This record gives sequence, structure tokens and C-alpha cells, in this order.
Amino acid sequence: MTSEEGARVFQQNQKELFRILNLNKKCDTSKHKVLAVSICPQSLPYFAAKFNLSVNDAAKRLCGFLKSLGVHYVFDTTIAADFSILESQREFVQRYQRRNQEEHALPMFASACPGWIRYAERVLTNLVTSHICTAKSPQQIMGSLVKGYFARQQNLSPDKIFHVIVAPCYDKKLEALREDFYTALYNSQEVDCVLTSGEIVQIMEQKNVSMKDVTEVAVDSLFDEIKEGDVVRHDGKRSDGYLEHIFKHAAKELFDMDVKEITYKALKNKDFQEVTLEKDGETVLRFAAAYGFRNIQNMVLKLKKGKFLYHFVEVLACPGGCLNGKGQAQTEDGKPDKALLHQMEEVYAAIPVRLPETNLHVQKMYQDWLEGVDSKKVQETLHTKYSAVNETASNLDIKW
Repeated sequence: MTSEEGARVFQQNQKELFRILNLNKKCDTSKHKVLAVSICPQSLPYFAAKFNLSVNDAAKRLCGFLKSLGVHYVFDTTIAADFSILESQREFVQRYQRRNQEEHALPMFASACPGWIRYAERVLTNLVTSHICTAKSPQQIMGSLVKGYFARQQNLSPDKIFHVIVAPCYDKKLEALREDFYTALYNSQEVDCVLTSGEIVQIMEQKNVSMKDVTEVAVDSLFDEIKEGDVVRHDGKRSDGYLEHIFKHAAKELFDMDVKEITYKALKNKDFQEVTLEKDGETVLRFAAAYGFRNIQNMVLKLKKGKFLYHFVEVLACPGGCLNGKGQAQTEDGKPDKALLHQMEEVYAAIPVRLPETNLHVQKMYQDWLEGVDSKKVQETLHTKYSAVNETASNLDIKW
């Protein structure tokens, strides 16, 4: 991380949130901001497990707490993950169909994890960047939804909204600084500040507030006066489930096979697993999940040696996936809180799964906001480009 990036990441803390809250209390309304907070799905099980609540109660109480501070809107980023998964599914099918014409069509690597993306762009460079899915991460897409779609609905310019993401890991803070995550016309980042789940708990402790004492308030949606219903999630045990959704979609689109259940085969360890699809005695799809730096290195080594068998890999920097992000479920000495993490996994697994394809709001937004599924606006809004960044080794300090 460069010194400039370090300084800007350091600014994304609780003080920045309270700076905006205090600004909104002053008389000069021209400087007031609409404060919107978007919560990642993998953060909610942390609050539920930590405070011994159901995940639905945790969502409503967290919303109530944030609004008691002066936050205007609290959103769930699941809708952004819907868009990201749908775009990733389509891109994989297209890459698979072009695999014999384009050298870098396959394998395709997932693009949702900012820790992995940073490592790929700054260390692995051209070896992998052309293989990374161009679909934006859920955080990036949520930035576009809040400062694009929602801002337009509310007749606000993007710079009048201060957008905070609550996330399980610190790498999201770096992702918020990306240049392709910025609207030059309004001099506005699409995400202004990322706070980890643990940092939100610190605010509660500073305010001497317990989640169990907070009034429940329904989470907002991006659509007029509609409120969110019960919490839903995507397939996948500890993340947004890109592997499972893309695998099932590709099986149907490419081979007309309906896959109901996916069987994972653990390889070297529980954080490196593979899934295959067989047809007429032939393996036609081979996917893998690689979590943690050790598994990523082994994966890259195989790619360098030309021994890479996989069509798609869901890559996550954190061992154990997003629930195990270093911004939550840590003991005071910085080690994973295994007991709490186990509770979080149980909470997350019990959340009902909703397929992105069944979200009617998403389908409507493709037509009304994005001008169709195959439009230029979809490419501009939901996709980006990952490329090698030339940095000297002294400027790099990537730790997971």
C-alpha cells in the first residue's frame, strides 16, 4: 500500500462518520448530506451471533441503532450481489463459448474479493488479470445503485449523499478508493467510507448501547417507500456463492442439465475444493473454490506451469471465506474467534436462499434503469476492467 493510500484508508473510520453526522446538525443546510449505510450480508451473522439474536432481528436492530445516530437510509447489499452474480454468470457462458478462439477466455477468476484483486493487479499482473471476471463486486455495484439509481429517484446529485458500507473485512476500504469507483463530474466516490462490523460494535460500546436495547426498524429498500422483508442470501456456505450460481447456470445454459445440489470435493485442505460436472462419461465443467493466500499461491503456480484444469475459480483472500473477514469475529489479540465463527456459519446457513433471477426488482431495473440486459449502460455500470499495476515491491504490503 502506498503512503497516500494508507492515509486515505486511515480516514475511513468512525470519526469520519461522526464528522458528517455533526455537519448535519449545523445550521448551514447547504452543507448537509444524506447519510446512507449499506450492510453486507456476511456482516449480519456477526451481529446476530455476537448479540444472540435472529438474523432478522439483528438487521432491524442494527438499522434502528444507525438511524438513532442520524443515518437517513439503511440498505442491504444483497441486491447488488444479485446484479454481480447475474453478470458473472453471463460472462462465464460467453467466455466458455469463446474458449477455443481466445487464449485468455478461460479460466475465469471471480472478481468479488478486493484483497484478491489487489494481489492480482499488483503482484501477479498480466498472468491473471485478463482472466478476472469483469463484473463489478457487490460493493462497487452498490455504490452505483446508491449514487446513481437511488440518487436519481430522490432528485439528489451524488455528492449530496455520503455513502457508508458496513463490511466484514478491511480490504473493502482499499476497494472504495479505486479510480473506476469515482464520478468525476460530481467529484464523488461511489462509496465514501467503509466501516467494518467490528468498528460498528466499537461505536455501540462508546455509546454504551446494547443491540438488545435498540428499537427495531425495518431496513430500507432502494424503491420508494417499500421496506425490505426478511433477510435472504445466495447459495454458498460462507460467501456470496459465485461458484454455485455460475456452476448451475452454466450447466443449464451450456449442457441443458439441471443441477439441484452441488457436491464439493476437498483437495489439499477444506479451503481448496472442487466441483465437477460429468456428461456422457466426460468432465465438461471443473470449478474450484480457493480461499486464503496459501491456496491462491498454489493455484497460481499451477497456472504458471500450464497445468491448470479449472474453468472457473471462486477466489477469496480470507481463509474460511467472507464470514471470517478480519473486521469481525476476532479475539482481542487479533486471532479468529472460532466459537463465534462457528455460530455465524450456523446463522448464515439457516438464512433462506433467493436466486438472483427471481428478484423482480432487479429484472425491472435492467429495463428501466440499465436500458436492457445487453445494453452499453450495463457494461458501463456493472462492469469494469482489471489490469496490471506497476508498483515497486517497497510499496506493497499485502497481508491477509
